[in-house]
Amino acid sequence: MVALFKHDPVPYRPLVSVPRSLSSKLFAVLAVFSIVYITHSFLPSQLKPSFSSLSFSSDRPRATCPPRSWASGKWVPKPPPTNRTNFTKSSDAYEFLGFEGCASTREVYWHLAADNDRLWDRFPGVASWQWSPPEDCQVRDLDPTALVRDLVEQGGWLLVGDSVTENHFFSLSCLLYPHVRATPDYIENPYFDRGWPQNLYLDPSSPLVSKLSFPPGFDIETTPLVTFRRIDLLFEPAALDALYRSLHPDSPLVAQNASLFSDEASWNLAPSEYMKIFTSPLPRGNYATMIVSTGGHWTTTLFAGLKDPELPKDGIQNVVDFFGEAMEAWAREVQTLLDQAEREERNRRSLQVVVRAYLPGHEDCHDHREPLEEYTPGRWGWYNWNQIGDFNRQFEAVLESRKYPDIHFLPIDRPALLRPDAHSAGDCLHIMTGAGVLEGWTHYIWHYVTVELPGRIR
Repeated sequence: MVALFKHDPVPYRPLVSVPRSLSSKLFAVLAVFSIVYITHSFLPSQLKPSFSSLSFSSDRPRATCPPRSWASGKWVPKPPPTNRTNFTKSSDAYEFLGFEGCASTREVYWHLAADNDRLWDRFPGVASWQWSPPEDCQVRDLDPTALVRDLVEQGGWLLVGDSVTENHFFSLSCLLYPHVRATPDYIENPYFDRGWPQNLYLDPSSPLVSKLSFPPGFDIETTPLVTFRRIDLLFEPAALDALYRSLHPDSPLVAQNASLFSDEASWNLAPSEYMKIFTSPLPRGNYATMIVSTGGHWTTTLFAGLKDPELPKDGIQNVVDFFGEAMEAWAREVQTLLDQAEREERNRRSLQVVVRAYLPGHEDCHDHREPLEEYTPGRWGWYNWNQIGDFNRQFEAVLESRKYPDIHFLPIDRPALLRPDAHSAGDCLHIMTGAGVLEGWTHYIWHYVTVELPGRIR
């Protein structure tokens, strides 16, 4: 198999040498350009001038399918993975969903939606749909072996988010199987806390091993291709309390020296901690993309200090407003840490952060057996589901700023909005592996970071 990307082993050398006979004017011009270049390199990203209006020729590929274009497509029927119709036991899920197996061992049949026999009639129909973007969206087919190659040669993915992001991680463990192995082993030890890191590593027995070009320092045993960290709010609660006090010093909550939070459980980590993971050098890390999503835990039950029974939905708009403020602080901190890593050259590759739009659940999900043509909000407004779009708009508005050139918002939630039939068997928020929704996230994010982003000039 020919490598998709070539690496130049020859270090940079000047293409031409400047003879001493050149005039002093030319040296002066070169000196000015050198000063501009050095200044641009060391300035914080929000202070860097933009040269996008200048027309330079570039060999970088042009964007072929922006996220909104991708999300404007539709679900179309496809042949089911199997001709069988008699789903009789949970382990049938692999065949009915078209998987050879899954590397992750955490809550396998929950992720495959095979843990409730009353809903087995969904198979194989639930896996008989594929997302079809518009005709002008040029996206290569999802090829697991090519994705593995990119995760090794171009850099891995760090997934940061709540249990819906864990759904995504599990899907990846099935899509890339048998070329990857997963840790921890939840069969051997089922008592790992859900905040424990989960990893996918290249399996030494994969036939791809002999065909890959490994970066210097890459260790098959210790360098992850994909890592998931359970981080519900993107901040630790104490940091959010401090942020709220600094922004709203006259709030009654601050006057009472009270916390924003109830005792509802959540799993969190400071941005400085997971950015250390993201920017760690080989062999501990080889990450190029951090994929972030949050919104599901931003409720008036967890943020009890912002709850107001006198307002609609107990004051959920208070939470939405503070979410926007918090995501501004998050983007500022993350971009600063990215700039710092670039200056210190802790990671030899370009680092990018993508924020996947969060998604609400469907209140009547288990009554559906096919995709919708149009999404309508829930009738009863469970949890914060009808406000998820507001959370997404807040986050997207923050990232529209040129202050955050390495953080990108992906509004690709519409395919999931149209699939009430694709939820797990135990609730109507989480997404099952194999229905095409989670696999579609992988497909588009892979396209975005390998085609859309390289086509941009920062």
